[in-house]
Amino acid sequence: MAEGESTKIGHVLAEVSNAMVALHREHFGRGAGAAKTLVTDDMVVCVLHDIYTSVERTLIRAGQSEHVRRTRALHQEALKHEYRSRIEPIVGRPVKAFLSVVNIDPDVAVEIFLLSPDSDG
Repeated sequence: MAEGESTKIGHVLAEVSNAMVALHREHFGRGAGAAKTLVTDDMVVCVLHDIYTSVERTLIRAGQSEHVRRTRALHQEALKHEYRSRIEPIVGRPVKAFLSVVNIDPDVAVEIFLLSPDSDG
């Protein structure tokens, strides 16, 4: 991989991670504690750590993990177009599918963006 290409990929990874943390902060009142993004040919994966709010942690301790999962899933479904629209300009390609999953322990979310094929080949 050429140095310029490596720098561009690094910039994309950082921008996606920052966008996911910012969206989390905007919609949950706090950003994730950490984020790491990976990019392959037609897929972007962002893993967010330390995602739960104080209220969600209380519910989890009270045995309501499934309620937290369902609420997060409904929230992500309601915002899928916003998530997609944040990623598309960063990667320069349309997102054909957005998938999101949360895990209780460890406290992580995985955001997956499947990209339309690259028109450049």
